[in-house]
Amino acid sequence: MLDKKKEKNKMTWREAFRLNNRAMKLWWEKYPQMFATNILTRVMNTATPYINIWFSARIIGELAGERNPERLFSLILSLLLLNVFLGVAKAVLAHWNSALLWTAYEGVNCMYNEKLLSMDFASLDSSHTRDLFAKIQQNDNWSNWGLRRTLWQVGYGFLIDGTVGIAGAAVLSLPLFTRAVSKTEGGLAIINSPLVNILLFGLLLGAVLLSPALVRRADDYWVGYSEQARFGNRAFGFFGRAGYEHHRALDVRVYRQDNLFRKKMKEADGISFGIKSPIAKSARGAGGLLHAASDMVGRVFTGAVYLFVCIKAWAGAFDVGEVTQYIGAVTLLYETMATLLRQLGEMRTNAAFLQDTFEFLDIPDDMYKGSLTTEKRRDCNYEIEFCNVSFRYPDTEIDVLKNVSLKFRVGEKLAVVGENGSGKTTFIKLLCRLYDPTEGEIRLNGIDIRKYSHREYMSIFSVVFQDYKLFAFPLGQNVAAGMDYDADKAKACLQEAGVGERVSRMKDGLETYLYKDFDEGGVEISGGEAQKIAIARALYKDAAFLILDEPTAALDPVAEYEVYTKFNEIVGERTAIYISHRLASCRFCDEIAVFDKGRVCQRGSHEKLLADTDGKYYALWHAQAQYYKKENMA
Repeated sequence: MLDKKKEKNKMTWREAFRLNNRAMKLWWEKYPQMFATNILTRVMNTATPYINIWFSARIIGELAGERNPERLFSLILSLLLLNVFLGVAKAVLAHWNSALLWTAYEGVNCMYNEKLLSMDFASLDSSHTRDLFAKIQQNDNWSNWGLRRTLWQVGYGFLIDGTVGIAGAAVLSLPLFTRAVSKTEGGLAIINSPLVNILLFGLLLGAVLLSPALVRRADDYWVGYSEQARFGNRAFGFFGRAGYEHHRALDVRVYRQDNLFRKKMKEADGISFGIKSPIAKSARGAGGLLHAASDMVGRVFTGAVYLFVCIKAWAGAFDVGEVTQYIGAVTLLYETMATLLRQLGEMRTNAAFLQDTFEFLDIPDDMYKGSLTTEKRRDCNYEIEFCNVSFRYPDTEIDVLKNVSLKFRVGEKLAVVGENGSGKTTFIKLLCRLYDPTEGEIRLNGIDIRKYSHREYMSIFSVVFQDYKLFAFPLGQNVAAGMDYDADKAKACLQEAGVGERVSRMKDGLETYLYKDFDEGGVEISGGEAQKIAIARALYKDAAFLILDEPTAALDPVAEYEVYTKFNEIVGERTAIYISHRLASCRFCDEIAVFDKGRVCQRGSHEKLLADTDGKYYALWHAQAQYYKKENMA
């Protein structure tokens, strides 16, 4: 069973404390106030029951004894005033602490996002990173295992609870063991024997050790099914949303996939959280019995405490009021010590999940970021050259690109064509320095691009990726990719991209929200309109190189024709790199590079390449020719 159980069993206490200390340090750096409010809240919450026990014992003793009105009034008034003060103070602290706690709780997502946004793209693109992050999220969604679990223990608050609780219980319960019964009580005088106190202490220690041990053993079963729980969350998350997710809803209804989903959910239910699942069987079986046994240990100990205290009171060791004090104090002593040990065990269990968290947060940024300033040329006179560039993705043995040599200058329009898997997308990733070559160099104006500041180098590219994304922000912010923007420039770019008329019909113009995630008045746009807005965003950046990856894939033929006819106007003096599967759309480019199995197998104009009847371009062209209109044929 049970990978996490095995990891937990291998986890030393030293390693567990190291991981938890690191988590606490992280919270301290981000939310130091949370530690102060948490400590004060815990001290007050832990101390309050003992204060009430002490006063209640005095009040009951007075009622059963002298019944002095002045003393009773003083005790009751003091108890009320203390409770009012503590109640108000705890309410204020609890509200403050809760606000900080939930801010930190949501801040975990921000922490992960900061890491995702800052890490090398090569790491982000890694399947290991994606799997690791998914695992962290699934453990978090399941039972808050990992970083969020440490929030409930922030500042080792359970140690504060334990220290204050044990100290308070010890002070209040000490007279129970020191008060002697009268020698005249016959056989009951044996209670004065130190052996009786030792026996009670032994029972307390045994219960304190046994009850948490049983709970930890039961939790091992629960934690051990983490893989099934993660699968259940994935399954229910997918099937539960499939019915209303827009991009799946049509297929679900047309093909009645809801019937398939119900069966799949039933299968998932049997694996994860259903009544016949291993988790449920554990709850009904060993796991549930262990929890019940832990509860039984506590109840047996409580019964023994009642018996011991009542016999001593019967024998005259103390009055009836103190009975409530000693029973409450010893019972709380047991509960506090048992809870302390349970939470220490939980901390050790959670350390195995923290290992995943810190493995993710410790993913190194290995890419050299460079330091040279990228020259800001008014004439945008840049030259890019691939020099014998080869590339293979991490943890693979196959070169996706092989000895690619290619040069192009600003103002040129280069089309990159080839079959799926030929290396076109990888070529763009290397050009934008999302990856570094495995072999060879890419040069900007004769200098290896790795020597340039990474951020500055990337600033000379505008890219419309095939899987571009727009966000549920105002249109102007989408175009400018920022909060502040030049409205006139944004409108001009939208007009240039062919979506100006649509914008003019929007009620709030550039301030119109796209989609309805954050604004009920947001507009839904078509795929073609979205693609034009993405092109406008690339134009707004006004970079020297404009890269278009299938820029007309979502456009209708008329809109596609408009983009083609305006292409020179759109691109202007920039270098344009155009990736497309539609060879007819590449004819307006100055030059075409044909990729095949990771190599540039041909390069030239459309007419030159088509004249080579033995070439790859000729074969691709005629494979698509049946779909072209006559006027587009060579």
